[in-house]
Amino acid sequence: MALKARVLYDFHSENPGEISIAENELVTLFSEEELEGWLEGENIRGEAGLFPASYVEIIRDHIASNNGFSSPKPKVAIPTHTSSSPDSQPHRGFGAGSVGSGGGSFQTSQGSDDDWDDDWDDSSPAADAPQGLGTTPSMYPVTTSLPGRSSAQHHHQQQQQAKSSATVGRNLNRFSTFVKSGGEAFLLGEASAFVKDGDKICVVMGKHGPEWQDDPYPFTCTIDDPTKQTKFKGMKSYMSYGLTPTHTNVQVNRRYKHFDWLYARLVERFPVISVPHLPEKQATGRFEEDFISKRRKGLIWWMNHMTSHPVLARCDVFQHFLTCGADEKAWKQGKRKAERDELVGANFFLTISPPALPLDLQEVESKIEGFKTFTKRMDENIVVVNATINEFARKQMAGFKKEYQKVGQSFKLLGQAFELDQQAYSTGLNKAIAYTGESYEVIGDYFAEQPRQDLDPISDLLDLYRGHLANFPDIIHVQKGALTKVKDCPKQEGDLHDRCNIISCATLAEIQHFHRTRVRDFRSQMQHHLRQQISFFQRITARLEDALQRYDEDQ
Repeated sequence: MALKARVLYDFHSENPGEISIAENELVTLFSEEELEGWLEGENIRGEAGLFPASYVEIIRDHIASNNGFSSPKPKVAIPTHTSSSPDSQPHRGFGAGSVGSGGGSFQTSQGSDDDWDDDWDDSSPAADAPQGLGTTPSMYPVTTSLPGRSSAQHHHQQQQQAKSSATVGRNLNRFSTFVKSGGEAFLLGEASAFVKDGDKICVVMGKHGPEWQDDPYPFTCTIDDPTKQTKFKGMKSYMSYGLTPTHTNVQVNRRYKHFDWLYARLVERFPVISVPHLPEKQATGRFEEDFISKRRKGLIWWMNHMTSHPVLARCDVFQHFLTCGADEKAWKQGKRKAERDELVGANFFLTISPPALPLDLQEVESKIEGFKTFTKRMDENIVVVNATINEFARKQMAGFKKEYQKVGQSFKLLGQAFELDQQAYSTGLNKAIAYTGESYEVIGDYFAEQPRQDLDPISDLLDLYRGHLANFPDIIHVQKGALTKVKDCPKQEGDLHDRCNIISCATLAEIQHFHRTRVRDFRSQMQHHLRQQISFFQRITARLEDALQRYDEDQ
């Protein structure tokens, strides 16, 4: 049996695997099942491929019989996103499974140390899970349609908006971040959900533009040195991190896979917020001291960025992660709640409350272009700085140490030669030269140890910011997709502009937060670096002065 659908709006294919369809055309569907908002079928020209599901209307009473058998389904090549533009580059991250924050679809990174085990098993039916934790705040319905309009008027308006948007070809790519994030669905008025009072996210107009409203109850969280734990009678080992948030002062223990799960939830929830990337995974050497230390430092940076973000710090899933202790039932309730969160994708934008005065879209576009230029240059220079300091650290740990030790050994050999003289008045000189040789060897050790104190922290910070920079192309793509849609639909006033304003306010607020955090972090880290350098050279100076005084003895 062949299932038919009538085309409501023209669609022009732009990618391999897509087909063009025209208004009022009858198309044959291979299946009613949508694939990320797309259907697969055949047009009247016999071309098989994909087209937007929202552009057709299935004819339920039109079933063509073919002796009880359906026509064979042609194979269709699924389009692959191969654009090399900055807005569509693949994600870069610390781990192989990391993804940027802007995309709506994601995969959690996997590793041998992070298999799902008993404390994460969730065999209970979803329907039996509680709807929330604690008392339920008051809720009010939010939709993106204007009040007071009849359903017929609203339906007509949606059809007209979709029809007008048919000319915006690049937004129709099903791999587009604008589509995957829910930005397009929100802009076209297709989002509808309940928003709790506690889920509202306010954007305020600051001195330099839109900003996230400050968290009225800021806090920090410490991460203790991890401890090695075992389970299954010692057959499996893992590292456990003790987290102590300052607003509870109660320690909870988390494994890396818990961080990984949280990261995936946050990326799904916040399409226009740069969720910091987690430090990399490692299949072997997971219990080596250097790897454990580096991962802990990375998690500390990650946690600092989480707790200092006005939106991320107070979201339910992050608070649950920080405060739920050993109560397994409560943990699983919060986990189920987060995984069934409705305020993701298009519905996320319903939670944003923008300033009363709308933004000038031309000014918004100018700021976005300026930020794109900034991030590109910053990313390029981060690569240069990272390579330079890593090479310098390598030289200090190997080359400089070796050279200072060679100088020290040569001085010691000279002192040993002088000892053959056996003159009493040369004893002081011989000892002083020997001590000078020892001092150079010690200074060589100083150089080998120093990168851990002043260069490695900078490298860790640069890695974290490379993750943020990898997130922003997707975030910007969502905002630019909204601006493009508005430009291509000049007759669509009111709702369309209001929703574009919401996306623009959120994007600029996140950019503003990025800059403020960047200034804070790099100022602090460069101060730390210079203090460590001063202390380093003071130690060298003190050692050399001590060696110098040895030559004044027994003259």
